[in-house]
Amino acid sequence: MTLPASLDEAVAALAATPAAVPVAGGTDLMTSVNAGQLRPTALVGLNRVREIRGWQYLDGHALLGAGLTHARMGRPDFAALIPALAAAARAAGPPQIRNAGTLGGNIATAAPSGDTLPVLAALEATLVVASPGGGRREVAVSHLLAGMDMLRGGELIGWVRVPLLHAPQVFLKATGRTGPGRATASVALVVDPARREVRCAIGAIAPMPLRPLEAERWAASLIDWDGERGLSQEALTAFGTYVATACVPDPEAPADGGEPPKLSPAVLHLRRTVAALARRALGRALS
Repeated sequence: MTLPASLDEAVAALAATPAAVPVAGGTDLMTSVNAGQLRPTALVGLNRVREIRGWQYLDGHALLGAGLTHARMGRPDFAALIPALAAAARAAGPPQIRNAGTLGGNIATAAPSGDTLPVLAALEATLVVASPGGGRREVAVSHLLAGMDMLRGGELIGWVRVPLLHAPQVFLKATGRTGPGRATASVALVVDPARREVRCAIGAIAPMPLRPLEAERWAASLIDWDGERGLSQEALTAFGTYVATACVPDPEAPADGGEPPKLSPAVLHLRRTVAALARRALGRALS
């Protein structure tokens, strides 16, 4: 294993050994290794790269190091900065996972159930990617997760740029068992008065977080931005249904014009779960 002391050294090590795999907390990596899905021939350890293990303020944004652990993001001082991301970090699993797992690893692995991913999508965060030769470029988190702009050879995620919003933000998730665990569905929601927007991202039910844009615009159109901003229970329920139907759609009708297939009980349960999460998230954000 190579153990560089700086981000540029780590990038150089990856560029010199294209088959090498970067590793920080190793929670996702070891899962893949133990399952026989990955057999890395070389590793580049990132635990000595101190520059990506903290955060700083920059032009109304927080620049979060990719090496931040979930445990660190879950602390009260970070929760005061980005509440939804702190809530997602605290929900990321048992203490041993939170102590080791990192923000950059969550993004690079891009597992559908990654708890931080819908939050970053709803906040419209961007990545600062380190390239060979000391280069830096920015990539929208949503573009990376959608495969629209991938990491290139030798590149590493250095920081995550997150807008600092004076806006209510909520993260909720449902799991298949009691206590912290892998999400079966999750929601991140932001009510942004400055832009008069509602932004919602649904996680865990698709390969990447889903943004129900029409439902977002509909909810924003109902809010009295210059008044109390509250919505009726009927409106909250309708928002949940709108989000769930957009993210868990009905099957398409067959080409021959016959009856479309019905949703299975499991999919119907997932749709109800998404509806409940979205309804509760918007209600909490507006309360």
